Amino acid sequence: MKISFSQLALPKSGAIAVTVGHDRALGTFGRDLDQRTGGALSRAMEAARFTGKAEEILNVYAPTGVDAGRIVLVGTGKSGDMTALTAQNAGGAVVAALLASGETELAIAAERPDGAHLGAVEMAAELGFGAKLRSYRFDKYRTKEPKEKKPSLKKVTVLCEDPAASKKAYGALDKLADGVFLTRDLVSEPANIIYPESFAERCQDLKDLGVEVEVLDEKKMKKLGMGALLGVGQGSARPPRLVVMRWNGAPDAADKRPLAFVGKGVTFDTGGISIKPALGMEEMKWDMAGAGAVTGLMAALAGRKAKANVVGVIGLVENMPDGNAQRPGDIVTSMSGQTIEVLNTDAEGRLVLADALWYTAETFNPRFMINLATLTGAIIVSLGNEHAGIFSNSDELADRLTATGKKTGELVWRMPLSPAYDKDIDSEAADMKNIGSPGKAGSIIGAQFLQRFVKDVPWVHIDIAGTAWSKADKGTVPKGATGFGVRLLDRMVAEHYEG
Repeated sequence: MKISFSQLALPKSGAIAVTVGHDRALGTFGRDLDQRTGGALSRAMEAARFTGKAEEILNVYAPTGVDAGRIVLVGTGKSGDMTALTAQNAGGAVVAALLASGETELAIAAERPDGAHLGAVEMAAELGFGAKLRSYRFDKYRTKEPKEKKPSLKKVTVLCEDPAASKKAYGALDKLADGVFLTRDLVSEPANIIYPESFAERCQDLKDLGVEVEVLDEKKMKKLGMGALLGVGQGSARPPRLVVMRWNGAPDAADKRPLAFVGKGVTFDTGGISIKPALGMEEMKWDMAGAGAVTGLMAALAGRKAKANVVGVIGLVENMPDGNAQRPGDIVTSMSGQTIEVLNTDAEGRLVLADALWYTAETFNPRFMINLATLTGAIIVSLGNEHAGIFSNSDELADRLTATGKKTGELVWRMPLSPAYDKDIDSEAADMKNIGSPGKAGSIIGAQFLQRFVKDVPWVHIDIAGTAWSKADKGTVPKGATGFGVRLLDRMVAEHYEG
Protein backbone atom coordinates (compact mmCIF):
# COMPACT_ATOMS: atom_id res chain seq x y z
CA MET A 1 0.00 0.00 0.00
CA LYS A 2 1.26 3.47 -0.92
CA ILE A 3 1.37 6.00 1.94
CA SER A 4 1.83 9.68 1.08
CA PHE A 5 1.49 13.05 2.82
CA SER A 6 -0.31 16.19 1.67
CA GLN A 7 -1.62 19.52 2.91
CA LEU A 8 -4.60 19.54 5.23
CA ALA A 9 -7.20 20.31 2.57
CA LEU A 10 -10.34 18.67 1.25
CA PRO A 11 -9.39 15.91 -1.25
CA LYS A 12 -11.10 15.75 -4.63
CA SER A 13 -11.68 11.99 -4.62
CA GLY A 14 -11.77 8.92 -2.40
CA ALA A 15 -12.96 8.35 1.16
CA ILE A 16 -12.13 10.79 3.95
CA ALA A 17 -11.22 9.86 7.53
CA VAL A 18 -11.29 12.38 10.36
CA THR A 19 -9.76 11.97 13.80
CA VAL A 20 -12.15 12.69 16.66
CA GLY A 21 -11.10 13.27 20.26
CA HIS A 22 -12.85 12.50 23.52
CA ASP A 23 -16.42 13.81 23.80
CA ARG A 24 -16.73 14.10 19.99
CA ALA A 25 -14.05 16.79 19.76
CA LEU A 26 -13.43 17.74 16.14
CA GLY A 27 -10.46 19.78 14.95
CA THR A 28 -10.63 22.71 12.54
CA PHE A 29 -10.74 20.46 9.46
CA GLY A 30 -13.37 18.22 11.04
CA ARG A 31 -15.57 21.14 12.05
CA ASP A 32 -15.34 22.58 8.53
CA LEU A 33 -16.29 19.19 7.09
CA ASP A 34 -19.22 18.94 9.48
CA GLN A 35 -20.39 22.37 8.32
CA ARG A 36 -20.02 21.46 4.63
CA THR A 37 -22.16 18.37 5.15
CA GLY A 38 -24.90 20.26 6.96
CA GLY A 39 -23.99 18.86 10.36
CA ALA A 40 -24.07 15.23 9.19
CA LEU A 41 -21.04 14.30 11.30
CA SER A 42 -22.46 15.71 14.52
CA ARG A 43 -25.84 14.08 13.93
CA ALA A 44 -24.25 10.72 13.09
CA MET A 45 -22.10 10.77 16.23
CA GLU A 46 -25.07 11.55 18.41
CA ALA A 47 -27.31 8.96 16.78
CA ALA A 48 -24.67 6.23 17.02
CA ARG A 49 -23.56 7.20 20.54
CA PHE A 50 -20.07 7.67 19.14
CA THR A 51 -17.90 9.38 21.77
CA GLY A 52 -14.43 9.43 20.20
CA LYS A 53 -12.83 6.78 22.37
CA ALA A 54 -9.61 5.33 20.97
CA GLU A 55 -10.07 3.18 17.83
CA GLU A 56 -13.85 3.73 17.74
CA ILE A 57 -15.08 3.81 14.13
CA LEU A 58 -18.18 5.40 12.59
CA ASN A 59 -18.98 5.45 8.86
CA VAL A 60 -21.05 8.33 7.47
CA TYR A 61 -22.27 7.28 4.03
CA ALA A 62 -23.13 9.51 1.06
CA PRO A 63 -22.78 12.85 2.87
CA THR A 64 -23.97 15.95 1.05
CA GLY A 65 -21.64 18.86 0.29
CA VAL A 66 -18.56 16.75 -0.55
CA ASP A 67 -17.53 14.40 -3.35
CA ALA A 68 -16.54 11.58 -1.00
CA GLY A 69 -18.81 8.55 -0.90
CA ARG A 70 -18.16 8.20 2.79
CA ILE A 71 -16.54 9.93 5.73
CA VAL A 72 -15.00 7.75 8.42
CA LEU A 73 -14.75 9.08 11.96
CA VAL A 74 -12.01 7.48 14.06
CA GLY A 75 -11.65 8.08 17.77
CA THR A 76 -8.34 9.03 19.37
CA GLY A 77 -9.50 9.29 22.99
CA LYS A 78 -8.44 11.90 25.54
CA SER A 79 -5.80 14.29 24.22
CA GLY A 80 -3.61 13.89 27.29
CA ASP A 81 -3.50 10.12 26.76
CA MET A 82 -2.52 10.31 23.10
CA THR A 83 0.74 8.51 22.25
CA ALA A 84 2.43 7.30 19.10
CA LEU A 85 0.69 3.98 19.69
CA THR A 86 -2.70 5.74 19.81
CA ALA A 87 -2.05 7.32 16.43
CA GLN A 88 -0.85 4.02 14.94
CA ASN A 89 -3.96 2.22 16.12
CA ALA A 90 -6.19 4.99 14.71
CA GLY A 91 -4.55 4.62 11.31
CA GLY A 92 -4.90 0.85 11.58
CA ALA A 93 -8.57 1.04 12.55
CA VAL A 94 -9.46 3.14 9.50
CA VAL A 95 -7.62 0.84 7.11
CA ALA A 96 -9.24 -2.22 8.69
CA ALA A 97 -12.65 -0.64 8.09
CA LEU A 98 -11.96 0.22 4.44
CA LEU A 99 -9.47 -2.37 3.21
CA ALA A 100 -12.02 -4.48 1.33
CA SER A 101 -14.80 -1.86 1.19
CA GLY A 102 -14.51 -1.11 -2.52
CA GLU A 103 -12.78 2.20 -1.82
CA THR A 104 -9.44 2.57 -3.60
CA GLU A 105 -8.22 5.85 -2.07
CA LEU A 106 -8.34 7.21 1.45
CA ALA A 107 -7.34 10.56 2.92
CA ILE A 108 -6.82 10.69 6.71
CA ALA A 109 -6.92 14.14 8.28
CA ALA A 110 -4.29 14.18 11.02
CA GLU A 111 -5.45 16.87 13.42
CA ARG A 112 -3.49 17.05 16.64
CA PRO A 113 -5.91 17.63 19.52
CA ASP A 114 -5.27 20.47 21.96
CA GLY A 115 -3.28 19.32 24.97
CA ALA A 116 -1.74 16.30 23.26
CA HIS A 117 1.90 15.59 24.08
CA LEU A 118 2.41 14.01 20.65
CA GLY A 119 3.63 16.52 18.06
CA ALA A 120 1.71 17.16 14.84
CA VAL A 121 4.48 15.82 12.62
CA GLU A 122 4.90 12.68 14.69
CA MET A 123 1.15 12.12 14.79
CA ALA A 124 0.90 12.24 11.00
CA ALA A 125 3.85 9.87 10.56
CA GLU A 126 2.49 7.40 13.11
CA LEU A 127 -0.97 7.45 11.50
CA GLY A 128 0.66 6.48 8.22
CA PHE A 129 2.73 3.78 9.94
CA GLY A 130 -0.34 2.25 11.56
CA ALA A 131 -2.22 2.34 8.27
CA LYS A 132 0.55 0.46 6.50
CA LEU A 133 0.96 -2.14 9.26
CA ARG A 134 -2.76 -2.93 9.24
CA SER A 135 -2.88 -3.26 5.44
CA TYR A 136 -0.89 -6.52 5.58
CA ARG A 137 -2.50 -9.66 4.20
CA PHE A 138 -1.03 -13.05 3.44
CA ASP A 139 -3.23 -14.17 0.59
CA LYS A 140 -0.84 -15.41 -2.10
CA TYR A 141 -2.37 -18.89 -2.09
CA ARG A 142 -6.01 -17.78 -2.35
CA THR A 143 -6.97 -18.40 -5.97
CA LYS A 144 -10.77 -18.26 -5.73
CA GLU A 145 -11.43 -15.48 -3.24
CA PRO A 146 -14.59 -13.47 -4.12
CA LYS A 147 -13.83 -10.01 -5.47
CA GLU A 148 -15.78 -8.31 -2.68
CA LYS A 149 -13.45 -9.88 -0.10
CA LYS A 150 -10.24 -8.85 -1.81
CA PRO A 151 -8.45 -5.68 -0.68
CA SER A 152 -9.48 -2.69 -2.75
CA LEU A 153 -7.68 0.10 -0.90
CA LYS A 154 -4.47 1.00 -2.73
CA LYS A 155 -3.51 4.47 -1.58
CA VAL A 156 -3.60 6.33 1.73
CA THR A 157 -2.82 10.05 1.94
CA VAL A 158 -2.25 11.59 5.35
CA LEU A 159 -3.45 15.21 5.36
CA CYS A 160 -1.30 17.24 7.74
CA GLU A 161 0.18 20.64 8.57
CA ASP A 162 3.73 19.88 7.40
CA PRO A 163 3.78 17.18 4.70
CA ALA A 164 7.52 17.41 4.06
CA ALA A 165 8.50 16.96 7.71
CA SER A 166 5.91 14.22 8.19
CA LYS A 167 7.17 12.34 5.15
CA LYS A 168 10.71 12.53 6.49
CA ALA A 169 9.60 11.26 9.92
CA TYR A 170 7.73 8.42 8.22
CA GLY A 171 10.78 7.27 6.26
CA ALA A 172 12.30 5.15 9.02
CA LEU A 173 8.86 3.83 10.02
CA ASP A 174 8.24 2.72 6.45
CA LYS A 175 11.43 0.61 6.55
CA LEU A 176 10.40 -0.76 9.92
CA ALA A 177 7.04 -1.80 8.47
CA ASP A 178 8.91 -3.58 5.66
CA GLY A 179 10.84 -5.54 8.28
CA VAL A 180 7.62 -6.46 10.09
CA PHE A 181 6.07 -7.60 6.79
CA LEU A 182 9.10 -9.77 6.02
CA THR A 183 8.73 -11.48 9.38
CA ARG A 184 5.00 -11.98 8.87
CA ASP A 185 5.63 -13.43 5.42
CA LEU A 186 8.25 -15.90 6.68
CA VAL A 187 6.12 -17.04 9.60
CA SER A 188 2.98 -17.38 7.44
CA GLU A 189 4.54 -19.57 4.76
CA PRO A 190 3.79 -23.31 4.97
CA ALA A 191 6.62 -25.68 5.87
CA ASN A 192 6.81 -27.14 2.37
CA ILE A 193 7.81 -23.66 1.17
CA ILE A 194 9.94 -22.44 4.10
CA TYR A 195 12.43 -25.01 5.36
CA PRO A 196 16.07 -24.52 6.42
CA GLU A 197 17.55 -24.24 2.94
CA SER A 198 14.81 -22.02 1.48
CA PHE A 199 14.76 -19.81 4.60
CA ALA A 200 18.52 -19.32 4.21
CA GLU A 201 17.95 -18.38 0.57
CA ARG A 202 15.38 -15.73 1.60
CA CYS A 203 18.01 -14.23 3.90
CA GLN A 204 20.26 -13.67 0.89
CA ASP A 205 17.84 -10.94 -0.24
CA LEU A 206 19.09 -8.79 2.64
CA LYS A 207 22.34 -8.31 0.76
CA ASP A 208 20.49 -5.74 -1.34
CA LEU A 209 20.16 -3.64 1.83
CA GLY A 210 23.88 -3.89 2.63
CA VAL A 211 23.66 -6.83 5.05
CA GLU A 212 26.48 -9.37 4.96
CA VAL A 213 25.02 -12.90 4.89
CA GLU A 214 26.91 -16.11 5.63
CA VAL A 215 25.32 -19.57 5.63
CA LEU A 216 26.87 -22.46 7.54
CA ASP A 217 25.94 -25.92 6.23
CA GLU A 218 26.08 -29.26 8.02
CA LYS A 219 29.76 -29.78 7.25
CA LYS A 220 30.76 -26.45 8.78
CA MET A 221 28.54 -26.97 11.82
CA LYS A 222 29.98 -30.44 12.42
CA LYS A 223 33.46 -28.98 12.29
CA LEU A 224 32.43 -26.42 14.91
CA GLY A 225 31.01 -29.18 17.11
CA MET A 226 27.34 -28.12 17.00
CA GLY A 227 26.02 -31.49 18.11
CA ALA A 228 22.99 -30.05 19.88
CA LEU A 229 21.62 -28.23 16.83
CA LEU A 230 22.51 -31.01 14.39
CA GLY A 231 20.87 -33.64 16.59
CA VAL A 232 17.50 -31.91 16.26
CA GLY A 233 17.61 -31.97 12.46
CA GLN A 234 18.98 -35.46 11.88
CA GLY A 235 15.53 -36.99 11.40
CA SER A 236 14.60 -34.67 8.53
CA ALA A 237 15.27 -34.91 4.81
CA ARG A 238 15.84 -31.14 4.99
CA PRO A 239 19.41 -30.41 6.18
CA PRO A 240 19.88 -27.73 8.86
CA ARG A 241 21.50 -24.35 8.35
CA LEU A 242 22.92 -21.60 10.53
CA VAL A 243 22.61 -18.12 8.99
CA VAL A 244 24.72 -15.18 10.13
CA MET A 245 23.59 -11.69 9.08
CA ARG A 246 25.75 -8.63 9.79
CA TRP A 247 24.91 -4.94 9.54
CA ASN A 248 27.83 -2.58 10.15
CA GLY A 249 26.43 0.91 10.63
CA ALA A 250 28.22 2.24 13.70
CA PRO A 251 30.12 5.52 13.31
CA ASP A 252 33.89 5.40 13.66
CA ALA A 253 33.99 6.66 17.25
CA ALA A 254 31.43 4.12 18.53
CA ASP A 255 31.92 0.84 20.33
CA LYS A 256 32.49 -1.57 17.46
CA ARG A 257 31.28 -4.69 19.27
CA PRO A 258 27.99 -5.74 17.72
CA LEU A 259 24.57 -6.05 19.27
CA ALA A 260 23.52 -9.67 18.81
CA PHE A 261 20.09 -11.12 18.14
CA VAL A 262 19.63 -14.88 17.97
CA GLY A 263 16.54 -16.70 16.70
CA LYS A 264 15.12 -20.18 16.99
CA GLY A 265 14.20 -21.39 13.52
CA VAL A 266 12.43 -24.74 13.73
CA THR A 267 10.70 -24.54 10.37
CA PHE A 268 8.36 -27.36 11.33
CA ASP A 269 8.11 -29.11 14.67
CA THR A 270 6.45 -32.51 14.84
CA GLY A 271 8.04 -33.05 18.24
CA GLY A 272 10.27 -35.72 16.73
CA ILE A 273 10.06 -39.16 18.35
CA SER A 274 8.28 -37.45 21.28
CA ILE A 275 5.63 -36.64 18.72
CA LYS A 276 2.97 -33.98 19.29
CA PRO A 277 -0.79 -34.66 19.13
CA ALA A 278 -2.16 -34.40 15.60
CA LEU A 279 -4.76 -31.78 16.53
CA GLY A 280 -3.24 -28.36 15.92
CA MET A 281 0.11 -29.63 14.69
CA GLU A 282 -0.29 -27.55 11.52
CA GLU A 283 0.41 -24.49 13.66
CA MET A 284 3.98 -25.68 14.13
CA LYS A 285 4.91 -24.10 10.82
CA TRP A 286 5.44 -20.95 12.89
CA ASP A 287 7.89 -22.52 15.33
CA MET A 288 10.49 -20.50 13.43
CA ALA A 289 8.98 -17.14 14.46
CA GLY A 290 12.07 -16.24 16.50
CA ALA A 291 14.28 -16.61 13.44
CA GLY A 292 11.66 -14.74 11.41
CA ALA A 293 11.75 -11.83 13.86
CA VAL A 294 15.54 -11.64 13.78
CA THR A 295 15.51 -11.61 9.97
CA GLY A 296 12.85 -8.90 9.83
CA LEU A 297 14.74 -6.87 12.44
CA MET A 298 17.94 -7.02 10.39
CA ALA A 299 15.99 -5.85 7.32
CA ALA A 300 14.47 -2.96 9.29
CA LEU A 301 17.79 -1.83 10.78
CA ALA A 302 19.58 -1.99 7.45
CA GLY A 303 16.66 -0.40 5.63
CA ARG A 304 16.72 2.69 7.83
CA LYS A 305 20.56 2.70 8.01
CA ALA A 306 20.77 2.22 11.78
CA LYS A 307 23.93 3.66 13.30
CA ALA A 308 24.93 0.47 15.08
CA ASN A 309 26.81 -2.73 14.40
CA VAL A 310 24.38 -5.63 14.61
CA VAL A 311 24.62 -9.37 14.07
CA GLY A 312 21.66 -11.67 13.61
CA VAL A 313 22.18 -15.43 14.00
CA ILE A 314 19.43 -17.95 13.27
CA GLY A 315 19.53 -21.71 13.71
CA LEU A 316 17.33 -23.42 11.11
CA VAL A 317 16.19 -27.03 11.49
CA GLU A 318 13.18 -29.22 10.83
CA ASN A 319 12.24 -31.59 13.68
CA MET A 320 10.91 -34.79 12.13
CA PRO A 321 10.57 -38.46 13.18
CA ASP A 322 12.24 -41.12 11.05
CA GLY A 323 14.67 -44.00 11.39
CA ASN A 324 17.56 -41.61 11.86
CA ALA A 325 15.80 -39.24 14.27
CA GLN A 326 17.16 -38.35 17.67
CA ARG A 327 15.78 -40.64 20.39
CA PRO A 328 14.75 -39.86 23.97
CA GLY A 329 17.75 -40.80 26.08
CA ASP A 330 20.36 -39.81 23.49
CA ILE A 331 23.29 -37.73 24.71
CA VAL A 332 24.71 -35.01 22.46
CA THR A 333 27.73 -32.75 22.79
CA SER A 334 27.13 -29.05 22.23
CA MET A 335 29.58 -26.60 20.69
CA SER A 336 30.44 -25.47 24.23
CA GLY A 337 31.65 -28.97 25.07
CA GLN A 338 28.81 -29.45 27.54
CA THR A 339 26.87 -32.68 27.13
CA ILE A 340 23.07 -32.85 27.07
CA GLU A 341 20.82 -35.81 27.81
CA VAL A 342 17.81 -35.47 25.50
CA LEU A 343 14.88 -36.80 27.49
CA ASN A 344 12.23 -35.23 25.27
CA THR A 345 12.81 -34.56 21.58
CA ASP A 346 9.99 -31.99 21.64
CA ALA A 347 12.13 -29.72 23.82
CA GLU A 348 14.23 -29.09 20.75
CA GLY A 349 14.36 -25.30 20.43
CA ARG A 350 16.67 -24.97 23.41
CA LEU A 351 19.08 -27.41 21.76
CA VAL A 352 19.16 -25.28 18.61
CA LEU A 353 19.68 -22.10 20.61
CA ALA A 354 22.37 -23.67 22.80
CA ASP A 355 24.76 -23.89 19.86
CA ALA A 356 23.58 -20.66 18.21
CA LEU A 357 24.09 -18.66 21.42
CA TRP A 358 27.50 -20.17 22.15
CA TYR A 359 28.62 -19.57 18.56
CA THR A 360 27.49 -15.94 18.75
CA ALA A 361 29.21 -15.28 22.07
CA GLU A 362 32.45 -16.97 20.96
CA THR A 363 32.61 -15.47 17.48
CA PHE A 364 31.48 -11.89 18.00
CA ASN A 365 32.05 -10.95 21.67
CA PRO A 366 28.80 -8.92 21.49
CA ARG A 367 27.74 -6.08 23.78
CA PHE A 368 24.67 -8.15 24.54
CA MET A 369 22.69 -11.09 23.19
CA ILE A 370 18.91 -11.21 22.91
CA ASN A 371 17.32 -14.42 21.68
CA LEU A 372 13.74 -14.85 20.51
CA ALA A 373 11.99 -18.21 20.46
CA THR A 374 8.59 -19.84 20.48
CA LEU A 375 10.11 -21.95 23.23
CA THR A 376 7.38 -23.16 25.57
CA GLY A 377 3.63 -23.59 25.74
CA ALA A 378 4.04 -22.96 29.46
CA ILE A 379 4.59 -19.24 28.83
CA ILE A 380 1.06 -19.08 27.41
CA VAL A 381 -0.26 -20.65 30.61
CA SER A 382 1.56 -17.93 32.57
CA LEU A 383 0.96 -14.85 30.40
CA GLY A 384 -1.63 -15.72 27.79
CA ASN A 385 -1.26 -13.94 24.46
CA GLU A 386 -0.78 -10.37 25.71
CA HIS A 387 2.82 -10.44 26.93
CA ALA A 388 5.97 -12.26 25.90
CA GLY A 389 8.02 -13.61 28.78
CA ILE A 390 11.55 -12.32 29.27
CA PHE A 391 14.34 -13.89 31.31
CA SER A 392 17.61 -12.07 31.80
CA ASN A 393 20.95 -11.92 33.61
CA SER A 394 20.92 -8.12 33.13
CA ASP A 395 18.56 -5.79 34.98
CA GLU A 396 19.45 -2.96 32.58
CA LEU A 397 18.48 -4.92 29.48
CA ALA A 398 15.31 -6.27 31.07
CA ASP A 399 14.22 -2.80 32.21
CA ARG A 400 14.89 -1.29 28.79
CA LEU A 401 12.88 -3.97 27.03
CA THR A 402 9.99 -3.60 29.44
CA ALA A 403 9.84 0.18 28.95
CA THR A 404 10.19 -0.13 25.18
CA GLY A 405 7.43 -2.72 25.06
CA LYS A 406 4.97 -0.25 26.54
CA LYS A 407 5.87 2.32 23.88
CA THR A 408 5.54 -0.07 20.95
CA GLY A 409 2.64 -2.18 22.16
CA GLU A 410 4.83 -5.31 22.05
CA LEU A 411 4.54 -6.01 25.76
CA VAL A 412 6.95 -8.14 27.79
CA TRP A 413 6.90 -9.37 31.37
CA ARG A 414 10.00 -10.38 33.30
CA MET A 415 10.07 -13.89 34.73
CA PRO A 416 12.54 -15.24 37.31
CA LEU A 417 15.84 -17.06 36.98
CA SER A 418 17.32 -18.82 40.02
CA PRO A 419 19.91 -21.48 40.89
CA ALA A 420 17.09 -23.32 42.65
CA TYR A 421 15.43 -23.94 39.29
CA ASP A 422 18.76 -24.78 37.70
CA LYS A 423 19.10 -27.93 39.80
CA ASP A 424 16.09 -29.37 38.00
CA ILE A 425 18.03 -29.87 34.78
CA ASP A 426 21.08 -31.54 36.32
CA SER A 427 21.48 -34.99 34.80
CA GLU A 428 22.95 -38.20 36.24
CA ALA A 429 24.14 -39.24 32.79
CA ALA A 430 25.41 -35.96 31.27
CA ASP A 431 26.15 -32.36 32.19
CA MET A 432 22.45 -31.53 31.92
CA LYS A 433 19.12 -32.77 30.60
CA ASN A 434 16.87 -30.84 28.26
CA ILE A 435 13.72 -30.90 30.43
CA GLY A 436 12.90 -30.55 34.12
CA SER A 437 10.18 -32.04 36.30
CA PRO A 438 6.91 -32.57 34.36
CA GLY A 439 4.36 -29.79 34.82
CA LYS A 440 6.63 -27.52 36.83
CA ALA A 441 7.97 -24.09 35.74
CA GLY A 442 8.43 -25.16 32.13
CA SER A 443 9.27 -21.69 30.77
CA ILE A 444 11.75 -20.99 33.55
CA ILE A 445 13.45 -24.34 33.07
CA GLY A 446 13.88 -23.59 29.35
CA ALA A 447 15.49 -20.25 30.20
CA GLN A 448 17.75 -21.82 32.83
CA PHE A 449 18.94 -24.26 30.18
CA LEU A 450 19.76 -21.45 27.74
CA GLN A 451 21.63 -19.48 30.39
CA ARG A 452 24.28 -22.21 30.48
CA PHE A 453 25.31 -21.22 26.94
CA VAL A 454 25.60 -17.42 27.12
CA LYS A 455 28.95 -17.24 28.94
CA ASP A 456 29.31 -13.85 30.69
CA VAL A 457 27.52 -11.86 27.99
CA PRO A 458 24.54 -9.68 29.09
CA TRP A 459 21.58 -11.65 27.79
CA VAL A 460 17.80 -11.77 27.46
CA HIS A 461 15.66 -14.69 26.38
CA ILE A 462 12.27 -13.66 24.95
CA ASP A 463 9.71 -16.47 24.85
CA ILE A 464 7.26 -15.42 22.12
CA ALA A 465 5.18 -18.61 22.01
CA GLY A 466 2.05 -16.68 22.97
CA THR A 467 2.62 -13.57 20.88
CA ALA A 468 4.01 -14.77 17.54
CA TRP A 469 0.59 -15.63 16.14
CA SER A 470 -2.82 -14.06 16.72
CA LYS A 471 -6.18 -15.68 16.14
CA ALA A 472 -7.96 -12.31 16.05
CA ASP A 473 -7.36 -8.86 14.54
CA LYS A 474 -5.72 -6.43 16.97
CA GLY A 475 -4.97 -2.77 16.30
CA THR A 476 -2.28 -2.71 13.63
CA VAL A 477 -1.96 -6.51 13.56
CA PRO A 478 -4.27 -8.58 11.35
CA LYS A 479 -4.91 -12.11 12.59
CA GLY A 480 -2.13 -14.50 11.72
CA ALA A 481 1.61 -13.89 12.03
CA THR A 482 2.20 -10.80 14.15
CA GLY A 483 5.85 -9.99 13.48
CA PHE A 484 6.28 -9.65 17.26
CA GLY A 485 9.71 -8.47 18.30
CA VAL A 486 10.70 -6.40 15.28
CA ARG A 487 9.22 -3.10 16.51
CA LEU A 488 10.27 -3.81 20.08
CA LEU A 489 13.93 -4.43 19.30
CA ASP A 490 14.25 -1.78 16.58
CA ARG A 491 13.00 0.82 19.06
CA MET A 492 15.36 -0.37 21.79
CA VAL A 493 18.31 -0.16 19.43
CA ALA A 494 17.28 3.33 18.27
CA GLU A 495 16.81 4.70 21.78
CA HIS A 496 19.84 3.22 23.52
CA TYR A 497 22.50 1.88 21.15
CA GLU A 498 22.90 4.14 18.12
CA GLY A 499 25.40 6.91 17.57
